[in-house]
Amino acid sequence: MTILFPISALLLSSLAYLYPDFFVMAKVAIIPLLALVMFLMGLSLTWQHFKQALKKPGVIVLTLMIQFVFMPLFAYWLAMGLSLSEAHTIGLVLVGCSAGGTASNVICYLAKGDVALSVLMTMISTLCAVFAMPLLSYLYLNHSVAVPVMGMMRSILLIVLLPVLLGTILNTFYTSVTHKFQSVLPVFSGISIALIIAIIVALNQQNFATLTFSILLAVMLHNSLGMLVGYIIPRYLNYDAAVCRTVSIEVGMQNSGLSVALALKYFSVAAALPGAMFSIWHNVSGSLLAMYWSRKNSLE
Repeated sequence: MTILFPISALLLSSLAYLYPDFFVMAKVAIIPLLALVMFLMGLSLTWQHFKQALKKPGVIVLTLMIQFVFMPLFAYWLAMGLSLSEAHTIGLVLVGCSAGGTASNVICYLAKGDVALSVLMTMISTLCAVFAMPLLSYLYLNHSVAVPVMGMMRSILLIVLLPVLLGTILNTFYTSVTHKFQSVLPVFSGISIALIIAIIVALNQQNFATLTFSILLAVMLHNSLGMLVGYIIPRYLNYDAAVCRTVSIEVGMQNSGLSVALALKYFSVAAALPGAMFSIWHNVSGSLLAMYWSRKNSLE
């Protein structure tokens, strides 16, 4: 599965770029596919996992501090250092100010991290983003954006929380049945995420025409720096490997879809490009990191 995931993502994304029409028509499947992945993740959890995660408030606070301090700062520094245009600087900073993305929960699952902790982190960072995004965007861009609070929370509830809880309930009370399918759950999750990535590629195919090396480099470095600092800091504080992986993924994988929506609403199409590219890249880098950590786990 660890090899199948990035290979399938690469192949499907290549097809989506060359033949986008079919994948564009499938855009309505993004939310159901993501909800399905969350349900499959829930089937690997029990209530005990969430009880253990709630016993780690320090990790959650640490993740929030890293996310909302370092990610906007990295975005601004990279935009200045690479001399991005004003529109692209706005787009990259909006990505940096965003909460953790729901895809981080899936990547955490595949990377053998703490999935219950990842889900809680995503929910809490989303709540914090309601206040943090307007403040941070004003600090770095001198322009405050209005965050769609109810829409974000409704999405988190329907796409993340409810499917995960449903899967967890089934796994808690019918373990003898769900245990039989545990080995194939990552396969279905990986294929679903690969399809989501491909659809995102198809939807943004025309954006590739305006893509420059500087934007691509900025997006890649932003994601990489987030994952790096998200791993190093908790590791320095002596947290175990699963927690370090979880924080790394949660910090590095932003809710870029939200940044795209806000860029389009308050700025321009050009400002949405960094977020669109981040949506693609962080899933690719996350899947590769998940492959590495999952293989490392199997060797230990």
